[in-house]
Amino acid sequence: MTARSIKAAAASLLAISIAGCTTTGVGYGQATRGNLGATFTWSETGGTHGTMVAQLSNGEVFQGPFFQITSESVADYDPLWNGWGPGSRWGFGWGGRAWGWGWGGWGPWGPSMQTITNYSGQVLANLQGPGGFMRCDFRLMRPSYGMSGGGAGRCQLPTGTIIQAQFAPHY
Repeated sequence: MTARSIKAAAASLLAISIAGCTTTGVGYGQATRGNLGATFTWSETGGTHGTMVAQLSNGEVFQGPFFQITSESVADYDPLWNGWGPGSRWGFGWGGRAWGWGWGGWGPWGPSMQTITNYSGQVLANLQGPGGFMRCDFRLMRPSYGMSGGGAGRCQLPTGTIIQAQFAPHY
């Protein structure tokens, strides 16, 4: 990506952050092999979704949506599957399933009359960049705080390179 497109991505994040109920932050990552680093900037709206930009130390930039999975989630998760082709599964090679809930709004004795959001603590992102998509899977330290509660996880580049990422909490 060019300096112009990086500035455009930064301007987009700034515009999103100016809108109400928005938090922003930064995280850092390092490839498990080699010396490739990453800086992640994110902007979260509504506490469970937003946009993320990953600037790699080699100059590549990946950007796209992220979602925190909750029992109350009604977001359209289709953007998470972009670029991974038919039959792709988030859980494959990642040591577990992407998400799942037991009873949902129903308990063993019928429907619940309470509205309680159950935060999974899992954030999924699918960031588009040169040569394809970077998929990310993060675990939050304080899920009810969203990304600002801090967390850690990993991202996989289109080449298969894994980047371990950390987001310090800030309230």
